[in-house]
Amino acid sequence: MNCYTWLSLLLTLGQLWPCLPSMQNHNTHKMNQPFATLQRVKRGWVWSQFFVLEEQILTEPLYVGQLKSDSDKHDGTFKYILTGDGAGSIFTIDEYTGTIHVTQKLDREEKPFYTLRAQAINRNTQLPVEPESEFIIKVQDINDHEPKFLDGPYEATVPEMSPEGTSVIQVTATDGDDPAYGNSARLLYSILQGQPYFSVEPKTGVIRISSQMDRETKEQYFVIIQAKDMVGQMGGFSGTATVTINLSDINDNKPKFQQKFYYMNISEAAPAGSTIGKIMAEDSDIGENAAMNYVIEGDESLVFDIITNNETQEGIVILKERVDYESKRRYSVKAKAVNRQMDGLFMKEGPFEDTTIIKISVEDADEPPVFTSQNYVMEIAEGATNGSLVGAITARDPDNANSPIRYSIVHSTYLKRLFSINAHSGTIIITKLLDRETAAWHNITVTATETRNPEQVSEVSVYVQVLDVNDHAPEFPKHYEIYVCENARSGQLIQTISAVDKDDSVEGHHFYFALAREATNNSNFTVRDNQVFFLAMLVLRQRRKQSLFPDKPEEFRENIVRYDDEGGGEEDTEAFDISALRTRTVMREHKSRRNITTEIQSLYRQSLQVGPDSAVFREFILEKLKEANTDPTVPPYDSLQTYTFEGSGSLAGSLSSLGSSMSDVDENYDYLTERGPDFKQLACMYDPIKSATD
Repeated sequence: MNCYTWLSLLLTLGQLWPCLPSMQNHNTHKMNQPFATLQRVKRGWVWSQFFVLEEQILTEPLYVGQLKSDSDKHDGTFKYILTGDGAGSIFTIDEYTGTIHVTQKLDREEKPFYTLRAQAINRNTQLPVEPESEFIIKVQDINDHEPKFLDGPYEATVPEMSPEGTSVIQVTATDGDDPAYGNSARLLYSILQGQPYFSVEPKTGVIRISSQMDRETKEQYFVIIQAKDMVGQMGGFSGTATVTINLSDINDNKPKFQQKFYYMNISEAAPAGSTIGKIMAEDSDIGENAAMNYVIEGDESLVFDIITNNETQEGIVILKERVDYESKRRYSVKAKAVNRQMDGLFMKEGPFEDTTIIKISVEDADEPPVFTSQNYVMEIAEGATNGSLVGAITARDPDNANSPIRYSIVHSTYLKRLFSINAHSGTIIITKLLDRETAAWHNITVTATETRNPEQVSEVSVYVQVLDVNDHAPEFPKHYEIYVCENARSGQLIQTISAVDKDDSVEGHHFYFALAREATNNSNFTVRDNQVFFLAMLVLRQRRKQSLFPDKPEEFRENIVRYDDEGGGEEDTEAFDISALRTRTVMREHKSRRNITTEIQSLYRQSLQVGPDSAVFREFILEKLKEANTDPTVPPYDSLQTYTFEGSGSLAGSLSSLGSSMSDVDENYDYLTERGPDFKQLACMYDPIKSATD
């Protein structure tokens, strides 16, 4: 196979060797002139590159280069064919000479290179004389794009009073030119507007603070940044961006009152909680940094208060307690405004607060009368005659006018029948006899009215206590119905009686008890007065021989069987059968009963003194007591059997009444009261003195 030579014709030396700066300023005419060809000889086709300068304005096809085989004799037998990107439209080839031309303006940013394929054939045989080979036409870059800030416009925020060198924001510009070729895409940043407060780093585009700024002076800045290619050299392109920089607030300002004195008025009739006026301290800061609280210093804080309106930052002065024109007419109140939040960087400048003085004048108002006491308590004895003085009340007009006062009792038909008040002096008298036992206290409401202004009215409560007078005789609290046994002894207590008195007594009542005159001489009973007690004892004067119930003796009967014989103890088996004592069976129904006979207490007392078998006897006696006490019929229908035994061989003491005391008066009957209320009557009958003291 023949050897062929690829010829590559470059348009300019500056495009072929960009490293030669002395050649970059050639004019356009020279750039379009062929400079040289490179020829390489090899077997077969050789890959190669062609260069075309972008953005050239073409009036005719522009020569790019030539393809030629060294076997070509220039006799017209060789035919050169071009295929690939843009072949036939953008690029053309002379089929006889192999010269290549570009017919359109090229833009590297749209397509930086084109890949084409070349072939040489025999025009007569149409057979290839060389294999197909690929080559590239590169579009050479020129500086035809300006830098652009694609992310602009920019906005940033930085705290006010930030120190120098504080980073604010970074801006970035891009250039459409080839960054790998020349300086067309090499950018340099500069600041056109924003000095002396801001600066920009030339290579990075970082904006920094170059001087401290106060938001209260200016809170927004507009900075213009320029980006220029060709490393900022003359003839390069440039682009700009605007950066809006806002200063955020910090608490670097104190509250400040615009007035050193505030003047306000308040009526003495104003209720607690009334608004008096408003004060306001200004703070150059904003938001939370300007938020403040108002306080009152000193003793005046007991009378006045300030609350903060969080929306307007005003201090609302309110009345904490009512004021009195006649007592104090002017107040000088010291108020303070304090920032809620502090910045530690500025604490050295002192507390973030300010003070002012509020002058408050109290205005006179027509006030209702004032009583000398919140309420009145008076006393009067029951039975006092009509017109008797109960007491007096007094009220005055607190105003300087000192209007006369008229008094009256609040409309109450019942009270007006009992009391009357003097309209001018305020003295209260009774108009009807009072009875303590009917009502011990009376509650009167009295009004005081200014005669010059009847709308000014006040009320007060008057409590009248009716004192007791001994105007009631003693009374028995109930009707007494007394029962006595026919065998009751003389002097025996059969009933205690008491008395009550409707009158009141601080030390207690002392009653004297005696039989009525008509019953004194013909009576079997007498009354023993206890003097110091509220009761007396009714006792038998002498023993009656006849039955206490002569009308129907058959309805009142007792069957008491006594076995009082003494035998030979347990060794004596002829007297009775001891097994009867040990039975626990109750042979008849239990019936409720109100009273028992006197023998029961004797048996119970004796059972407490027995020996080894005392438990047996006590249980037996208790069963008998229970049986007798549950009998519902009054007087009782008892059948009480007494079993007493002893013998010479008995370990127990004597159960016989023969050895007991001669009189029941010597006995101790305390145990009967322990048996409950059912034995109260029995205790009274057997121990008159003891029962009287109880």
